[in-house]
Amino acid sequence: MNLTRTEARERAELINVESYDINLDLTRGDDVFGSTTVVRFTAEPGSSTFIDAVTAKVHRITLNGVSLDPESVSDGVRIQLPNLAESNELVVDADAFYMNTGEGLHRFVDPVDNEVYLYSQFEVPDSRRMFAVFEQPDLKATFRFTVTAPEHWDVISNSPTPEPVKASAEDSTSPSATWSFEPTPRISSYITALIAGPYQSVRSELTSSDGRTIPLGVFARRSLMEYLDAENIFELTRQGFEFYEAQFGTPYPFEKYDQLFVPEFNAGAMENAGAVTFLESYVFRGRVPDATVERRAITVLHELAHMWFGDLVTMRWWNDLWLNESFAEFMSALAAAEATEFKQAWTTFASMEKAWAYRQDQLPTTHPIVAEIRDLEDVQVNFDGITYAKGASVLKQLVAWVGQDKFMQGVREYFGKHSWGNTELSDLLSELEAASGRDLSQWSAQWLETAGVNTLRPELETDDDGVITSFAVRQSAVPEYPTLRPHRLAIGFYTAGEDGKLRRSDRVELDVDGELTGVPELIGRVRPDLILLNDDDLAYAKIRLDDASSRLATRRLRDIDESLPRTLVWASAWDATRDGEIPARNYVELVLQNIASESDSSVVQVLLRQLATTLAFYVNPQDQQAMTAAAADSLWELSRGAAEGSDSQLQFVKAFASHAQTPEQLDTVAGLLSGDLVLGGLEVGSDLRWELLASLVAGGRSGEAEIAAELERDATATGALAAAGARAALPSAEAKAAAWEAIVERSDMPNAAQRAAIGGFSRVHDTALLEPYAEKYFGAIRAVWDSRTHEIAQQIVVGLYPSRLTTQATVDRTDAFLASLGDEAPALRRLLLESRDGVVRALKAQAADR
Repeated sequence: MNLTRTEARERAELINVESYDINLDLTRGDDVFGSTTVVRFTAEPGSSTFIDAVTAKVHRITLNGVSLDPESVSDGVRIQLPNLAESNELVVDADAFYMNTGEGLHRFVDPVDNEVYLYSQFEVPDSRRMFAVFEQPDLKATFRFTVTAPEHWDVISNSPTPEPVKASAEDSTSPSATWSFEPTPRISSYITALIAGPYQSVRSELTSSDGRTIPLGVFARRSLMEYLDAENIFELTRQGFEFYEAQFGTPYPFEKYDQLFVPEFNAGAMENAGAVTFLESYVFRGRVPDATVERRAITVLHELAHMWFGDLVTMRWWNDLWLNESFAEFMSALAAAEATEFKQAWTTFASMEKAWAYRQDQLPTTHPIVAEIRDLEDVQVNFDGITYAKGASVLKQLVAWVGQDKFMQGVREYFGKHSWGNTELSDLLSELEAASGRDLSQWSAQWLETAGVNTLRPELETDDDGVITSFAVRQSAVPEYPTLRPHRLAIGFYTAGEDGKLRRSDRVELDVDGELTGVPELIGRVRPDLILLNDDDLAYAKIRLDDASSRLATRRLRDIDESLPRTLVWASAWDATRDGEIPARNYVELVLQNIASESDSSVVQVLLRQLATTLAFYVNPQDQQAMTAAAADSLWELSRGAAEGSDSQLQFVKAFASHAQTPEQLDTVAGLLSGDLVLGGLEVGSDLRWELLASLVAGGRSGEAEIAAELERDATATGALAAAGARAALPSAEAKAAAWEAIVERSDMPNAAQRAAIGGFSRVHDTALLEPYAEKYFGAIRAVWDSRTHEIAQQIVVGLYPSRLTTQATVDRTDAFLASLGDEAPALRRLLLESRDGVVRALKAQAADR
């Protein structure tokens, strides 16, 4: 059932929730578990409301001692509660389903030891899949969990894990025990948690700013423990704790801090109070790019920031989800840059987060940062580049405008006033205004309540001696979103030194507002080799270079000495490629000629992804195969030329394998896999072996026999996912039909296996293999959307959209389906509009490349 904001507001006005006592029995088999909930709440006497409960079967409901007929008041999603008293006690005794979708209480069986591992994932509306609950963030309460499970399990929740009480031998054929947790503080239901199974752990502790000892734990499945670098996680956690407690002026609010790496997770992580869950691929089974290590560190710091912003102080409704996520995103980059080894975090932010934000903000479905969230469906598709990355970028600009000290002063007041409560945006802005002395109403209106990204260009003239005689910054906006905003930014001058390196020789910081902003400070200065708007990346805007700077940057991008300005020039070239302003082949050449000199691992990773997108979608289709083959040759030469054992060597090899298609290239991939070809310093571990094999499979050089042999060699959950992806990538009509049937026509694939199969299905050298599925896609997705859970449906709708068939026919098919959809399923409409826009943009870029 899709809870609306109106329903939530009415329910919050009607009731106040005091406590939940939740008793869970995890010993009832593979499909369901027992869930008994006792809720105590006050209400307007004589009123009626409902409680959320997604159930397999409801055995008993009593309200204030009076039995209610489950068949009359429960529909499997909601339970109606009539004739409430002023003080109420509700008991719901039910069976609930284990899930394999990454929502609710997810159940996974490890193929290595055949053990069961459970974890909960409740954001946005899925605590109701584990217990009866008033499922909205502003109805906070205390939660006491009592859990019966096999006695050899570990059971983790928000409160510290108690000593279990073992059942007597005659009570059960299989030994079980019961864990009775202490109540949590008053928190929202979506950050409650249960993680259970024979997880293994490493323990440590730290001392918080108020002198308490905070126990720390890092957990993973038994079969992954040999790869778990817990000390790195503990070090980051200690650095984050110290930084946040000082910045926020508020001690860590919970009793302990556990971090758990769990299987088949849909997101990067989830900020459950004191029991954060992470994507299991953050446990590295072999060498990974440094970019991936940094991404894990940023994720650790992001979730830790949520313990204050989101968990201690929580949004009233999901329209302020952006503030929750944007704040954590901004703070994680700030903490990484100022308190950890990842000093280049703002370069990574510019390369990854801002690129995501700019892409999202140019879609037809873009929206203001403060989005209109009418119901749960709205919020579920709103975990996007606006909510996370644009919001964080705008907060960075706000910090530059008001000053970091004043910003943090306001944040400290905010936590001091609103701890354990629910807030709205105005509560934070009022504290920032008081601390900074600035009126933020106009800033909020222009930045938070309007959509779209501006473009900034320099306009200058020089005399015959190269002295600047006029300089201005021109701001533009697209007609659909015409707002011209104020920007705090810097203009950097870069000049070549005797060693040929381009270094900053001058810098001016100013406020840009309106269509044209003059910069009189620069008049009379000698024009440098390179002029860079938005130096230091303070502003949120697309940047263009003047013609002379653009020509120089194309020739000498690698000579820019510092990583952040170099990344801003990369970003400008990428934006121009996506916008069809420069031929896509120019961007391919720019990347391949300059990437060898790029020192930042995350930037290399982003550039290789953008190269792949350019080759697959933006180059002239008639030249695509030849250009991809040539790019693969260049990537192999880059692999051979990279320092032995270097991060770039690993990234170049992986990119080469993903693009390899000629017989000679596939011979090279086969040699790397077999060991007949050795690249000095390259560690060919299990995960890289699967990538090499997938390359051979997609190229028609390996098949089911080789996949089965590799799976026997790596008979783990990770291996099984890689095998699922490889099987779906087999270049035959039979393999594509089998993958389609498993993904679309059946509904039993776990979330992670489905994700892997979707990735393999679309991996083809010849898109003719995908042509039969365009019509099938539009014939199937409405039923998929109506019958599957949100996560599973979204995977299919986005992942199987026929974007590789980059033709006007794909656009026309989409338009016809959207017309038939009418006003129904607005979240489905949004996903399709975004996918359609990718094809429209690709067609424009292809035209420019011709």
